[in-house]
Amino acid sequence: MKRSLEKEFEKLIVKIKGYNADELDVKFLKKVWKFSKLAHSGQKRLSGDPYVLHELETAKNLANWKLDIKTIAAGLLHDVVEDGAATNEDIIDNFGEEVTGLVSGVTKVSNVKLRGKKEEEFVENLRKMFLAMAKDLRVVLVKLADRLHNMQTLSYVAEEKQERIAKETLEVFAPLVERLGMGEVKAELDDLAFPYVYPAEYEKVKEKSQVHYKKADLRIKKMKRTLLKKLSDQAIKAKIDTRKKHLYSLWKKLERPGVNWNFERIYDIGALRILVDTVSQCYAALGIVHQCYKLVPHIGVSDFIAQPKPNGYQSIHTIVFSPGQKIIEVQIRTYTMHEQAEFGMAAHWAYSQAKSKGVKDELLARGISVDKDKLAWVKQLTEWQKVITDSEEFLKAVKFDTLSRRIFVFSPKGDVYDLPSGATPIDFAYAVHTGLGKYVKSAKVNEKISPLSKKLESGDVVEVIKGKSPKKPSSRWLDFVVTLQAKHSIAKQLRRLDS
Repeated sequence: MKRSLEKEFEKLIVKIKGYNADELDVKFLKKVWKFSKLAHSGQKRLSGDPYVLHELETAKNLANWKLDIKTIAAGLLHDVVEDGAATNEDIIDNFGEEVTGLVSGVTKVSNVKLRGKKEEEFVENLRKMFLAMAKDLRVVLVKLADRLHNMQTLSYVAEEKQERIAKETLEVFAPLVERLGMGEVKAELDDLAFPYVYPAEYEKVKEKSQVHYKKADLRIKKMKRTLLKKLSDQAIKAKIDTRKKHLYSLWKKLERPGVNWNFERIYDIGALRILVDTVSQCYAALGIVHQCYKLVPHIGVSDFIAQPKPNGYQSIHTIVFSPGQKIIEVQIRTYTMHEQAEFGMAAHWAYSQAKSKGVKDELLARGISVDKDKLAWVKQLTEWQKVITDSEEFLKAVKFDTLSRRIFVFSPKGDVYDLPSGATPIDFAYAVHTGLGKYVKSAKVNEKISPLSKKLESGDVVEVIKGKSPKKPSSRWLDFVVTLQAKHSIAKQLRRLDS
C-alpha cells in the first residue's frame, strides 16, 4: 500500500502543476505529506485503508477545484489534530499560522451533525460554520472536500450511522454547495446520499429511467455530430459534452405535481453542452442551434450570460425539438463559465488568487463573473446570529431562508433577486430595501396587478407600486411572508408603531 500511496501523492503534484506551476512548492508539500503520514501512523479507516489516504483524497478534491497550495496543505492535515497525534503547536512550528488557522477552522466546523436530541448543539455548530465561512471561505471548502470523500466511502460505515450522515449531506451540505455555485459537486453529493436516505425511491427511479436515458443518449449523439459540423463550418472551435441528468435531481423533478412521473415532461434527462472560447461565440452558437433545430414555443431561451444568477452561474439554455420531435435542452457557455458552473466559489477563489498575483483580466473578457456580492448571504447570516439567540428560529432561518430551493426574480430594471421558494412581492420589497416595505401600496408581477401574497416563480418581473407616504405594514403580511428579513422588519415596525 505504501507504494500506491506515494503514486497517489505524485498524482496530486501533477494535478497542481497543471494549473499552478508557479506557486507549486514540491518540497513544502512533501514535508506536509510526511507529517500527515507520521501523525496518522498505524491508523486505519473502516475500509481497511490507511487513514492518511483520506487526507490525500481530500487534498486531491481541493486540487480538482484548483485551490492554492496552503489550502491543499490544510486538506492534507485537516484531521491530524482531531484524529491524529499532532497538536496545533506542531502545525504552527512546521507550516506557519495560515495553514494552522485553516486546519483549526476545519476542526471547529467538523461537528455539524443532525441528531434529533441534540438540535441545539447542531445549530451552534452551524453558527460556527457560517462564522468560519465569513472569515475565510477556504475553511468550508476543505470541509466540503472532506465530506465528499467521506460520502464516497460511506458504504464502510456502520448501517445505523449511514442514514444520519447521508441525511445531513442532503439537508445541509448539498444545499450549501449549491449556494456556493458548485453545481457538479452538489449533484455528486446528492447522488451519493440518495440511496441511503430514500432507498426504495432510489431503486425505482434507477430502474425506470434506464430506457429513457438510452433513448435520450441516441438523440443527443445525432445532434452532437450535426452541430459540430455546423460550428466548424462557421470557424467556431467548440467542444460538445453530453450530460445525463443526475438521479436525485431526476427523482425530485419526477415527483413534482405537474410531472407526476411522466418522463416525456423531463426535457433535460439528457442534454448537450456546447463549450466555446468567447461570449460572442456563445451567441453565434445559439444561432446555429436554432438554424438546425426548432425552438420550443412558450419555453424559449434563458440567457444567464446577460443576466447571471446571483451565485455567479452563467450560461445560455435553449430548449429545442430534437430528431423525432422530442424536446431536449442545449446549454452554451465559455470554458471559464463552465469551470465556474462546476466549481462555483472555489473557481472564483482560484481566480481571485491569480488576479492578486498580477494575472491580467483576460478571464473577464472570456466571460467569468466575479461579483463581489456573491457571498452576501453569508454576511447576512453572521448578522442574524447577533440578533437571533433562539436555536429553533436560527435553524429555520438557515434551512428555509438560506439552504432552501431558490428562485430568481427580476426588478423592472433587470436587477436579479435571489429569494427562497414561496417568496411573495412583500418578501421581494424587503429584499430590495428594508425601508421599502413602509411604502408598499400594491404590486405588479409580469406587468399585471397581483395579490401581495402571490407566490413568485423564477423569471417573474416584480414591481412594487409605492404610496406617497410611509404607512404601518399590515400584520396580515406575517401570515404569508417567508424570508426572515421580511418577518423581522415587519414585526419590528409594528412594535415601534404600537409602543
